[in-house]
Amino acid sequence: MSSCTTTTTFPTKVPHIHSRQHDVFPKNQVLGTLSFSSKKNSHLGFTAQTSSQTNFLSAMDENCKLEVSSTDIPDGYSKELEIAVRAVHMACLLCQRVQENLLSESSKHVHSKEDDSPVTIADWSVQAIVSWVLSEAYGSENVCIVAEEDVEALSKAGAVGLLEAVVKTVNECLADAPRFGLKGPATDLDAKAVLEAISRCSLAGARGSKFWVLDPVDGTLGFVHGDQYAIALALIEDGEPVLGVLGCPNYPMKKEWLSYQNGYRRILSRLTAPTSESSDKGSVLYARKGGGRAWMQPLLCGENNFVWPNSAREIRVSSIDNPALATFCEPVEKANSSHSFTAGLAHSVGLRNQPLRVYSMVKYAAVARGDAEIFMKFARAGYKEKIWDHAAGVLIIEEAGGVVTDAGGRPLDFSKGEYLEGLDRGIIACAGAKLHEKIIQAVDASWNSSSL
Repeated sequence: MSSCTTTTTFPTKVPHIHSRQHDVFPKNQVLGTLSFSSKKNSHLGFTAQTSSQTNFLSAMDENCKLEVSSTDIPDGYSKELEIAVRAVHMACLLCQRVQENLLSESSKHVHSKEDDSPVTIADWSVQAIVSWVLSEAYGSENVCIVAEEDVEALSKAGAVGLLEAVVKTVNECLADAPRFGLKGPATDLDAKAVLEAISRCSLAGARGSKFWVLDPVDGTLGFVHGDQYAIALALIEDGEPVLGVLGCPNYPMKKEWLSYQNGYRRILSRLTAPTSESSDKGSVLYARKGGGRAWMQPLLCGENNFVWPNSAREIRVSSIDNPALATFCEPVEKANSSHSFTAGLAHSVGLRNQPLRVYSMVKYAAVARGDAEIFMKFARAGYKEKIWDHAAGVLIIEEAGGVVTDAGGRPLDFSKGEYLEGLDRGIIACAGAKLHEKIIQAVDASWNSSSL
């Protein structure tokens, strides 16, 4: 197995973040000095092409420079993480545009899949974008991607208008590639190329030992309603996430913005000039396995270009371990999780705060950033958890200092295909081991009396 090692040093000034005494959330940490040492080799399920990768990133913003270097960021996966973060940022911009159109016009581009779950042009478009970016970076023959959507609906005779809308959306997004430090296509992609990019993501790849996993729009109901949703991208190796990126276009960098209802926040953002202070409504979170650190950075605003690491700041889970003070998250949809069981469980361990019901993997972001301490999900019999709904969020919480297991206390296994096979009852994510153990014990004590 051949490998080569290159070190990339970027000089940038990262502002200090000061907390104030009256700030309810004073735990902002200063991002210190960063440098990234990249090992390009074939152990990730693809063979990195050094020359093509250099060309692909040749349009990087010239301001993307680091003044100092750091030794506390692990070498492995650095270049893969950088490209994944840039791709997810592009996808967030795409989704913001599509969501604004959905909210201001009709929902003619919202469709139902066979299981009656909604899908929009954003789902297919994001899948095409991420697939294209990764394939350009490493060569399509070297990249294995597992993702949620297929091209069946787009390939039907009566879907010409839908396919045209997806192709148009993809090309509009790729036109902005230089803003994100990526090299776009020489000419617009045609329908065939877009369909190929989408279909390149095969569920069969989930049986391999190394593959990317993507949920192009996690929480489509939230997306359609103008609420929370996420773009989730992770790299799986030997059944474990080793790299995770969560794009959360409606999850603000400023925690105080969470006190606004989503509708009011959207109105406020439209009435306020797009400055760095006011357009702080979206973010991207990311982490690498073994680093012991997770990061959060703002989305682009206005006509700015992406700068790596783009004012990223470290995030940590909450230090609260008293159940009476803790907040727990759960899915909005009752079909995906039993609200009655989690309510009983919360009462039995002494949780007094009202549950935070959130669409999508933003629940993982909330725990990782310290907005909540617990995420519990106990699906009804017959429901099977898909790997793309959890992989990125699990790694980010763990690297931010939290704990994620099934309800039996076992790590989640991402090596058995598209589903989390062998899952013990449900999923529990906590800010710390003490809370986690209490939830596990409560599940054991009350499970036999439940109707799940």
